[in-house]
Amino acid sequence: MEIRESFQLDVVSVRLVRDAPLFSDRKICRPEDAVAVVGEVLGEMDREVLCVLNLKEDGTPINCNFASIGAINKAIAEPRELFKSAILSNAANMILVHNHPSGNVMPSKEDTMLTDRILKLTDLLGIPLLDHVIVGGNNRCYFSFHEKKMMERPKISVIQNYEQLEFKNQALAAEPKRGR
Repeated sequence: MEIRESFQLDVVSVRLVRDAPLFSDRKICRPEDAVAVVGEVLGEMDREVLCVLNLKEDGTPINCNFASIGAINKAIAEPRELFKSAILSNAANMILVHNHPSGNVMPSKEDTMLTDRILKLTDLLGIPLLDHVIVGGNNRCYFSFHEKKMMERPKISVIQNYEQLEFKNQALAAEPKRGR
C-alpha cells in the first residue's frame, strides 16, 4: 500500500511597504499639481518610469507607486501592477504619470492604448483614473490626457439580474456531466 504525502498549501499575505517619501502636502486637482509632486523625480530619470499617484476623494495624495521602470523609450505597464497599490491603499482615485526622457511629451500609440485600457478597467474597479500625465526630460512641459479631452469615460453597464446573463460559451450553461 502506497502512502501519500498530505498536500500542503502555502499561506501568503500581501502588504503595502513604505519606501522613502516624496514630500508633498499639496492636493492634486490639476495636471500641474501632479507634475509638481513627481515631475522633478521623473525628469531626472534616464529611462521611462511610470508611476501611480493614489489619491483620497479630495485629491490628497496617499502615496506614489513607481510601477514600471523601462528602457529609454518604453516601459511595460500591466494593469495588475498599476492597480495593486491603489487597491492596497484604499485609493478613491488615481493618476498615472510617466516620463519621456527624450523631452518629447507627445503620447505614443502605446501610451494612448494603455490609457484607454486603464480607463475601462478603472470604471469596473471603482477607482477612477483622473488623468495620465507625460512629463519631458527637463520637466518644463507636460502632456495631460484629461486636458486634451482624451479621457472619455467608457459606457460600461453591469447586468443586475443574474437571469439575464448570457455567456458566450454555452457549455457553461449546460447541465454538469455526471461522473462514471
